[in-house]
Amino acid sequence: MSYYIAPRFLDKIAVHITKNFLNIPGVRVPLILGIHGRKGEGKTFQCELAFEKMGVEVTLISGGELESPDAGDPARLIRLRYRETAEQVKVRGKMCVLMINDLDAGAGRFDEGTQYTVNTQLVNATLMNIADNPTDVQLPGSYDSNPIRRVPIIVTGNDFSTLYAPLIRDGRMEKFYWEPSRDDKVGIVGGIFAEDGLSKREIEQLVDTFPNQSIDFFSALRARIYDEQIREFIHKVGFERISLRVVNSLEAPPEFKKPDFRLSHLIESGNFVMAEQKRVENSQLVDEYNRLNRGRSSQPAPPVAEPPVSQSSSNGSRKQEVSNTHVSLETQEQIRRVLSQGLKLTFEHVDERRFRTGAWQSCGTIHIDAESDAISTLESHLTEYSGEYVRLVGIDPKAKRRVVETIIQRPNGKN
Repeated sequence: MSYYIAPRFLDKIAVHITKNFLNIPGVRVPLILGIHGRKGEGKTFQCELAFEKMGVEVTLISGGELESPDAGDPARLIRLRYRETAEQVKVRGKMCVLMINDLDAGAGRFDEGTQYTVNTQLVNATLMNIADNPTDVQLPGSYDSNPIRRVPIIVTGNDFSTLYAPLIRDGRMEKFYWEPSRDDKVGIVGGIFAEDGLSKREIEQLVDTFPNQSIDFFSALRARIYDEQIREFIHKVGFERISLRVVNSLEAPPEFKKPDFRLSHLIESGNFVMAEQKRVENSQLVDEYNRLNRGRSSQPAPPVAEPPVSQSSSNGSRKQEVSNTHVSLETQEQIRRVLSQGLKLTFEHVDERRFRTGAWQSCGTIHIDAESDAISTLESHLTEYSGEYVRLVGIDPKAKRRVVETIIQRPNGKN
């Protein structure tokens, strides 16, 4: 299968890698190339195609490897892989690169509540140090005075604004925002459907029918076309025997004929995929649950006979009664349940404009571990931020991570 490499993408990769292997007097070359953009636009796959075309060997690190229960392990891993890649350049006699996928997912900070661990700090510091001293990268506990080969680093991610700002400054990282143009999309989608007999005009029409979809959408669409034959195969074999037929079977693997790749069928399947996307976006079952809780809390409580109280205690009783009217019984029960698990509580707020971007802000309270304090604190926050969203956050003090996030209040009671 012949895949399409966007010329703009290939040019950026080739220039960055080549420039790092050249000795240009008086020119400071950034060691890191950061490729960022929307999810599903094929950043990693385009890199792989460019590496293959240039004959470049790659050492990979996943964003998921940038955290560990042992402090310092991810930073040591980066140094080790960098040195291994430098040695590979010398042994193989060809260009090699170190590539870190989804760097922002492993080392980024998305809001003030994101856990910022020692490993996150060390990963950022290690990458900065390597970018500043690419031929002097040492492993912890050892020192080698011999300089190593300079190795270009390529990182991918969605939002580099979440990374430590000094790491992405121009002297260390060159940024490349990847947003495929219509011509790029036509070329890439044409490569995906290269074996399926679609003309260039049909590919263009398919891309224009779904102009806001990412590259991954079209790849998933092609895979979905095979569902009909696979479903027929499962019904033919039987649900009870499908496992024995597919895994470790003595029979030959099943063969499937070429599916229906007509443009009309692709558009029909694409509309179905889009409908599923919209269902996910519009379901918002958590919002419905919170709306239900708010509706219950707004119902008036039945009258209760009160014992006679003195004038001095009457004001305090009234104050406590007013305080509790804003916190529903369900919310109080949830606070009680969260605290019983040994978690700490805090509260956050956000206005309607920032709610869409998830830019929550702390209400300024420290972690609470007493039920009465939590209820009274929440009451005051609901009053102070009456025109904003307010949510409850449960934090595991040992793991230092969030376990519970529940919206308690919405602006002016709006759904």
